[in-house]
Amino acid sequence: MALARLGILISGRGSNMMAIVAACEVGVVPAEVAVVVSNRADAPGIAWARERGLATAVLPQRDFGDREAHDRAIVDRLQQAGVEWVCLAGYMRLLSKPFIAAYPSRILNIHPALLPSFPGLHGQQDALEWGVRVSGCTVHLVDLELDHGPIVVQRTVPVEDTDDVDTLSARILEQEHHAYPEALVKLLSQPWRLEGRRVVFEA
Repeated sequence: MALARLGILISGRGSNMMAIVAACEVGVVPAEVAVVVSNRADAPGIAWARERGLATAVLPQRDFGDREAHDRAIVDRLQQAGVEWVCLAGYMRLLSKPFIAAYPSRILNIHPALLPSFPGLHGQQDALEWGVRVSGCTVHLVDLELDHGPIVVQRTVPVEDTDDVDTLSARILEQEHHAYPEALVKLLSQPWRLEGRRVVFEA
């Protein structure tokens, strides 16, 4: 079976990117990373990807007139690399309609909370402040709304009385590094379909 070609988008250190790359390299995820794209030249993850010998591209949004022009340039780079699936790994930009239309139901994101609870930038802090006893992470397909698309994989993490944002975030991040490869394995290895908001995997 031919390996799927992934494009990974990052804005920072890219720890989920590293987990995906590692899972691809050992054959757990039946895919190869075709290109890593960042909107920030100073993203530590871009330096890591280059050192790893991966193809990279830096496309700062300030170089483009608007969000759609920026997204079209990213899509062009992804398509040049033959990307079939897009993985957002700490990419801190909402995608525009043309981007999502270029990869319908083929864009994944990971969020450090159990969606639909606590979307947005501060999922871990929001979970703590709400007083939930269980938090976790969610891998989902991307649509036009923030942290909204159909859920593929969720992993749970207990919230301890002694937790602060840093300790809870660290434990959730550990699970993120398992959840993202798990979601890719399921989507790339099993037949699946969308039923409303549900991702249904066939035996």
